[in-house]
Amino acid sequence: MEQKDIAVGLDIGTTKIVAMIGRYNDYHKLEILGIGKSKSLGVHRGVVNNITQTIQSIQQAVQEAESVSGMKIEDVVVGIAGQHIRSLQHSDYITRPDADEVIGPRDIDTLCNQVHKLVMLPGEEIIHVLPQEYKVDGQAEITQPIGMYGGRLEANFHVVVGQVSSIRNIGRCVKSAGLNLDKITLEPLASANAVLSQEEKEAGVALIDIGGGTTDLAIFKDGIIRHTAVIPFGGNVITEDIKEGCSIIEKQAELLKIKFGSAWPGENKDNEIVSIPGLRGREPKEITLKNLSKIIHARVVEIIEQVYLEIKNYGHEEQKKKLIAGIVLTGGGSQLKHLKQLVEYITGMDTRIGYPNEHLAGDSDAETTSPLYATAVGLVMNSLEHRKDVVVQQQDTAVVEEEPVQPQPQNEEDIEEPQLQEPREKKVRKSIFDSWAEKFKDFLDNAE
Repeated sequence: MEQKDIAVGLDIGTTKIVAMIGRYNDYHKLEILGIGKSKSLGVHRGVVNNITQTIQSIQQAVQEAESVSGMKIEDVVVGIAGQHIRSLQHSDYITRPDADEVIGPRDIDTLCNQVHKLVMLPGEEIIHVLPQEYKVDGQAEITQPIGMYGGRLEANFHVVVGQVSSIRNIGRCVKSAGLNLDKITLEPLASANAVLSQEEKEAGVALIDIGGGTTDLAIFKDGIIRHTAVIPFGGNVITEDIKEGCSIIEKQAELLKIKFGSAWPGENKDNEIVSIPGLRGREPKEITLKNLSKIIHARVVEIIEQVYLEIKNYGHEEQKKKLIAGIVLTGGGSQLKHLKQLVEYITGMDTRIGYPNEHLAGDSDAETTSPLYATAVGLVMNSLEHRKDVVVQQQDTAVVEEEPVQPQPQNEEDIEEPQLQEPREKKVRKSIFDSWAEKFKDFLDNAE
């Protein structure tokens, strides 16, 4: 099998690092060829804080994926999250020198590059510039301005910003593990690709990815990303609370949470008790499940309320911005019992658990379709889509170069022009991100 047909997603999380190899089958469904996971030791709340341990964890996950699939991993797409990520809305415009020419991809490129030059806070860097809607000469709500006439091209952008040092550290870890960094993607965007349908994105939906160290939020409306946020709390904080509240070790607290934990204290009767073995000959501890649920409930409510505050900040309560499809929960933390009911109770919004099985091939095993792997599946999909677009763009460019050679009737010139513009649009719109990735690679090389 050719290397270009497959893609590798590397999800560097706080509790686990996952390397996933996948490709599209004949039915355009994602076939997982290999998956490797290791305990993440050098990451805290989505940020690398121990380079050596992170490199070892990455290598372990990659080796496992390689041995399962029998393939050699070279290029990876990496997800980025962490409390340093923030997003902002920005409007910008350009005045075109010749209003009698139609708007082309180059104009959009110029506009996006202008946003990339925004002055950020010291130590911050722009990760994504995502155009939302365009305005041409004051005419609003244009989704695709190419081919239109106009002197002033304006757009609203969703800009995702992160810390330069954190991005560099991730790049260094990936490089030192013997891999090439193909692309960096915001993790909530990858998770959204894996678990949300196009109808949900159109209707308006909030994706909540509850990981070990962070809870990521992505809000879509009218098919466009509207808001992203990273909240620096996740499943590990709940485990920490159980450990402190019940005076037990972390390993036992994690097991208690997974096996007996519930986000709804009313579900447990007072006489339900679980016994925890004592340390080194000490007496076993008895913990009531009601108390356990109360500890979990208090922390989960805090996390959900912070997320709901972000949803309100986006403007969910306005009629035009209403999220009709409600909330989709994914990530390892979404598997907590009765979490769906609690989220519905606090927010009053329809909620479901998001599984990445919609895009996976039918013979995928149960482990792969778990919400735990939503981000990894999304990263593989992003990489495959990116490659497909690059191939299409190369073919289209070849077609464009050939066409002028063939004699064309005089009266068809005007009709032909928009068709020649189309492939260039694909090429340039991709190049915005590609140029960022190239700059980032040069940045890492020079850092050495």
